[in-house]
Amino acid sequence: MGKKISIEPAKRVKDLPPYLFAIIDRMKEKAVAKGVDLIDLSIGDPDMPTPKHIIERMRKAVKNPAHHQYPSYVGMLSFRQAVADWYKKRFNVSLNPGTEALSLIGSKEGIGHMPLAFINPGDYVLVPSPGYPVYPVAALFAGGKVHEMPLLEKNNYLPDLGAIPKGVLKKAKLMFINYPNNPTAACAGRTFYKELINFAAKNNIIICHDAAYSEIYYDNEKPLSFLQIPGAKEVGIEFHSLSKTYNMAGWRIGFAVGNKEAVAGLGKIKTNLDSGIFQAIQEAGIEALNTDDKVLEKIRDMYQERRDTFYEGLKKLGLEVNKPKATFYLWVKCPKGISSMDFTTLLLNKAGILTTPGNGFGAPGEGYIRFALTVPVKRIKEAVERMGKVI
Repeated sequence: MGKKISIEPAKRVKDLPPYLFAIIDRMKEKAVAKGVDLIDLSIGDPDMPTPKHIIERMRKAVKNPAHHQYPSYVGMLSFRQAVADWYKKRFNVSLNPGTEALSLIGSKEGIGHMPLAFINPGDYVLVPSPGYPVYPVAALFAGGKVHEMPLLEKNNYLPDLGAIPKGVLKKAKLMFINYPNNPTAACAGRTFYKELINFAAKNNIIICHDAAYSEIYYDNEKPLSFLQIPGAKEVGIEFHSLSKTYNMAGWRIGFAVGNKEAVAGLGKIKTNLDSGIFQAIQEAGIEALNTDDKVLEKIRDMYQERRDTFYEGLKKLGLEVNKPKATFYLWVKCPKGISSMDFTTLLLNKAGILTTPGNGFGAPGEGYIRFALTVPVKRIKEAVERMGKVI
C-alpha cells in the first residue's frame, strides 16, 4: 500500500462555524435512536405535499426529450417571464425577464454565490444578526469581512443603519436583509425600505433582500416587496424561493430579480459554477407561479390555525412571544435565567420537542428560541401540553 496523504481542509473550511441545522440534525438523530416520540419544530421545512397540479406539470415535462439536455444557465425565458408576470400581479413591479430575472437552484444557492460576484478580499458584507447563517458564511467564502447588524426587539427587529461604523461603511459592498424575517418573524414597512434605499445610494452598497417568506402571511396583511419602493431597483436585488410558498423545498428552485448589473454579476458566477436547473422543474415552477390564490389561501389558513394555536398555548404557559404577521416561525423568549441552548436541551430531553436555539442565528439571538409551525395542530397542542409539565 502507498503512503496515505495528509488531507488538510482549506482555511475557509476550518474557520467555518458549525452549521446550525447540521447540529440540530445530529440532536434529532440521537433522540430518534433512543426511541423518543419527537415533535420536531426546529427546521422550516414545509410538511405538506406539493400541490397536485404542480406535480402533474412536472410528470408531463419529464417525458419531454428537450428537457433531458443541458438547461439554460440563466433559466428558461418562459420561467423568467412567469416570474416577471407574478411580480407584476403580486407587487405591481415591472421586470424585464431577459435582464432583470435569473433562475436559482433555490434562493440559498443564489445568496451563497452573491458575494463571489461582488466582494474582494477585505470588503465588508453587512449581515443581520440574528439571521440566516448563509449570509456571513457566503461573505467569508468570498474573502470578505462580516459586520453584524443587531436586530433588537426595541427596534422592531430592524437594523439600526446609523450605528454602522464609518470605517466599515467605506469598505462595505453588500448588505443582506430579510423580511418577513427569519428567525424573528418581523416585517418591514415602506418607511424602513425608503431609509434603506437612500442609505444604499449614499454609501454605494448593493442591497440583497431575501424575501423567501413573503407569501406566508396572516390576517390578509400582505408583506411588501423591497422592489415596490421607488429607487429599489437602482440599488438592489431580491431573492425568492418557491420552497415555502408552494411546499417545494426539495425541488430546489428559486429566482433573483432586480438591478440588471447585480443580476448579471450573479449570473456570471453561476455560468461558471453550475449548469442551471433541470428544465422539467422550471416547467413545474411556471405552473406554481400561475397557481390560483385559493390554493395558497388554504396553505396560509393552515399555518394561521397552527400559529394561533401555538401562540395561545405559549402565552398560557407564561412565555413571552410576539404574534407573527408572517413566516411560519415563533420567536420566543426563554424563561429568565435559562440560556437558548439550555432551554433547547431541556425541551428535547424532558419533553421530546426539538427546537432551534436563538444564539445559533447570531449573538443577539441569545435568550430566545425559534419554533417552526411545520407539524399539524394536533402535535402543536401536544407540544404545549408536554412543555407545561417541564417549564
